[in-house]
Amino acid sequence: MQNESDYPGVFAQRKILSVDPYAVLLTIYIAGLVIAQVLASKLTSLTLPFGLSLNFTGGEIAYCLTFFATDVIAEIWGKKKAAQTVICGLIANILILVLIRITILLPDAPYYTNSDAFRAVVGATSRITIASIIAFLISQFHDVWMFHLLKDMTKGKHLWFRNNLSTFLSQTIDTTIFTVLAFYGVAPVLPLIIGQLTVKLTLAALDTIPVYIAVGYIRKQAVGNE
Repeated sequence: MQNESDYPGVFAQRKILSVDPYAVLLTIYIAGLVIAQVLASKLTSLTLPFGLSLNFTGGEIAYCLTFFATDVIAEIWGKKKAAQTVICGLIANILILVLIRITILLPDAPYYTNSDAFRAVVGATSRITIASIIAFLISQFHDVWMFHLLKDMTKGKHLWFRNNLSTFLSQTIDTTIFTVLAFYGVAPVLPLIIGQLTVKLTLAALDTIPVYIAVGYIRKQAVGNE
């Protein structure tokens, strides 16, 4: 078996190439948040039995990644780190909005024929991003606060309960605020709220196992590196 003292250069390279779990979770968080702004401009409707339909946006799956990431970060690194993650997401959202507006204002090339389509898509994304920033700040900080409140109440036990309840409440707040601000006057708001909540809460329940796996893996790695 190799000892670190025998091959200091090799082990130093391994440490350099090793991936920080927080960096991975922050990447997942930012990626889900950013792409959700774009995908949310597509409205989707699934036909259900008994003449019912499920209405939601294309960004729901991507956005649910943010709650998975913040729950794992909050469990491992605590409330302060989770709040820092939310601030990083806010910065990303603001940057997206600024870059979109700059790109829209730039003059079109004479041979560019997709200007109207481009403006229609990214223009909708701008309104969605503004709505997302407002809903995001309220719901994400609520998620972090509620998760730690429940953690104190349960003395650090019942991760499944804390993960699901904090996410369910935060998703409800987020979906209601976001849908009203982003789609009022454009699409039926109530069916969208109901549809988005159905999709989000279903995905939130399903992410309980990935949260447990991620938390267990990170804690195991931390112990192994001591």
